[in-house]
Amino acid sequence: MKHAPFFKLALTASALSAASVATAAPVCTKLPPAKWLTQAQMKAKIAKMGYRDIKVFQVSGSCYEIYAHTKDGKRAEVYFNPVTGAVVQNNVD
Repeated sequence: MKHAPFFKLALTASALSAASVATAAPVCTKLPPAKWLTQAQMKAKIAKMGYRDIKVFQVSGSCYEIYAHTKDGKRAEVYFNPVTGAVVQNNVD
């Protein structure tokens, strides 16, 4: 099978590129969801922080995650501690 080395190389490259694209959410809390703010409470906190045009609000690992715009109009992906509402990671374009 003379194409086997090429196939193995392509398979390895594909696996590595898939792994680099997937990014894991940060660890935001170790407390169980029963201790978290409700989604309505968290959305109210987020609005008070100035985030607007929320496109996505979801649970990601142990975080609440949003895709929205900052008060300055910049796109942001933000991870929040679901117990305190504090920003854990803020990725702004």
